[in-house]
Amino acid sequence: MYSTDMNNTIYLTEQDYKRLVDLIQIQRQSNGVPANIGKLGEELKRAVRVPSEEIPANVVTMNSRVLLQDLQGGRELEMTLVYPKDADINSRKISVFAPVGTAIIGCKEGDVVEWPVPSGTIKYKVVKVTFQPEATGDYTL
Repeated sequence: MYSTDMNNTIYLTEQDYKRLVDLIQIQRQSNGVPANIGKLGEELKRAVRVPSEEIPANVVTMNSRVLLQDLQGGRELEMTLVYPKDADINSRKISVFAPVGTAIIGCKEGDVVEWPVPSGTIKYKVVKVTFQPEATGDYTL
């Protein structure tokens, strides 16, 4: 798992959960299961599912914009968590299949996440969810 604290509860909307399970199934049928997809599957298994209308506004859902802080260097990074087809590194739209995407899905403000990189491990704090579709009443994004 990518989260630093296995006891951290993560939350997913029922719609995000269903869409992500479907995406994982498609990946399994076409490519087998790359490690990052397996990690996302593990995260989904431990998630608490809630209706879109009830998800707290401080939780990272799909298509949320999130401000992260690097706990080693203090640098801040803002990114949008998207489905793989919408990923665009130049626009800071990061796929949920990327390690950082898998690490932050379902986390809330204040949570600390980590994920492996070639040079070791990166730790980030979820500082703020600056945009969440459900908080604006958009339950279909």
